[in-house]
Amino acid sequence: MKYETIIGLEVHVELKTDSKLCCGCSTKFPAEPNTLTCPVCLGLPGALPVLNKKAIDLGITAGLALNCKISRECKFDRKQYFYPDLPKGYQITQFYAPICRTGWLKKEFPTGRRRIRITRIHLEEEAGRSYHSGAGIIDSDYSLLDYNRSSIPLIEIVTAPDLRSPREAKEFMEELKIILEYTGVSDCKMEEGSLRCDANISVRRQGDRELGKRAEVKNMNSFRAVEAALEYEAKRQIELLEQNTPLESEETRAWDEGNRETVFMRFKEKAYEYRYFPDPDLLPVIINDDWIKGIRNKLPELPNSKRERYIQEFRLPKDDAALISSSKPMAEFFEAVLKDYSGEPKNVSNWIIGDLVRLINQEKIEFHQIKLKPEALGQMLKILDQGVISSKIAKTVFEEMFYTGNKPEIIIKEQGLEQISDVQLIQEIVVKVMADHPQSIQDYLSGKKKAKSFLVGQVMKETKGKANPGIVNVLLEKELEKIKE
Repeated sequence: MKYETIIGLEVHVELKTDSKLCCGCSTKFPAEPNTLTCPVCLGLPGALPVLNKKAIDLGITAGLALNCKISRECKFDRKQYFYPDLPKGYQITQFYAPICRTGWLKKEFPTGRRRIRITRIHLEEEAGRSYHSGAGIIDSDYSLLDYNRSSIPLIEIVTAPDLRSPREAKEFMEELKIILEYTGVSDCKMEEGSLRCDANISVRRQGDRELGKRAEVKNMNSFRAVEAALEYEAKRQIELLEQNTPLESEETRAWDEGNRETVFMRFKEKAYEYRYFPDPDLLPVIINDDWIKGIRNKLPELPNSKRERYIQEFRLPKDDAALISSSKPMAEFFEAVLKDYSGEPKNVSNWIIGDLVRLINQEKIEFHQIKLKPEALGQMLKILDQGVISSKIAKTVFEEMFYTGNKPEIIIKEQGLEQISDVQLIQEIVVKVMADHPQSIQDYLSGKKKAKSFLVGQVMKETKGKANPGIVNVLLEKELEKIKE
């Protein structure tokens, strides 16, 4: 029996604002616990909220980037539930009139290119943060509360149940993260909690039209965790179906990273249990065409468009274009290099994807933290094309630029790395190497072609890698031909 997995996501995104949704408290992270609070975000009696316009702007920005319809009037509601991290006893959110509806994100999956529908995007405030005594909420004896995060503005992006595998859910999240970073909606730092995801998952027998009961999976703090948790939950639900004991009620489960399993938390709440009603302290927000147009005009080129442009304009391979466009700082660096370097764009992408990414990973830093300047890489590539340095020496120069931020011409001069192109000098070294390795010459004459490569290597060794390899090959070939005659 074959089964189909049905997944919809609820993605929580902290917005990139300096102050909270309804007060002037800072959103900076990290900070000493409970130091970035005030009567408004602590829900003290008599405190009144004042809406942060920047949060509205970023909500519209996210909606436009995800092809949503922007509501001309959005309203705020109170979602009431009692939990220690919610000091007011309710959350300011948008239930009846969200800021965005009916959008989509187009994504290339292994099974083909598809649109994943966005049903709604709504604005709301964050709850506080709980610090558990154990590895997670399940095995903790107590929790400590920090209200610094309370009322930080966020958007919740809700997808239709269009994803068909845990891998698709992971890849969708990766694509969404790139878009949110490009547009400046969020810094998307999952380790700081500014991008989180809950997933609703059900399974059904292939061919069935009716959806099965859902489980909502929480506590997934990385893309790998999203995939692993959903794989476990899909397998669990399939086993229940095969035992003829499918889920009877929708439930909320937590991902236990340590035991690599989902665990029961509670039965899923119904919307009416939250007793939503319009927030009496916040007026409706009227969004006119000029407001939307102003934000649309500021939208940057989005990753999909950039990817296609790199393929068409710069003739980059599909994989190169995808990797470079997946990071806004990397894409900006790539294009900045091309402003100074008129050679093949593929040369630039090779250095970025190969040596630069390797060194960034090795040093465990972010792309925006590198000391290497794009104009320095462009200059180094010019010098390399001119034959001033060899490709081997270029590797040395590149690493020095990466670690020091120095210009290539300074590094080359200080370390004496100029390529040797003096034909007479190289000729003398070739003759000396051949005299020192008569066996290699005999091997070459007897048909062992690798012997020539050995001799080239010895010449390069004698010159500490600075001899022009093209000239070395030509002169060595001439000398070997003389011996043949």
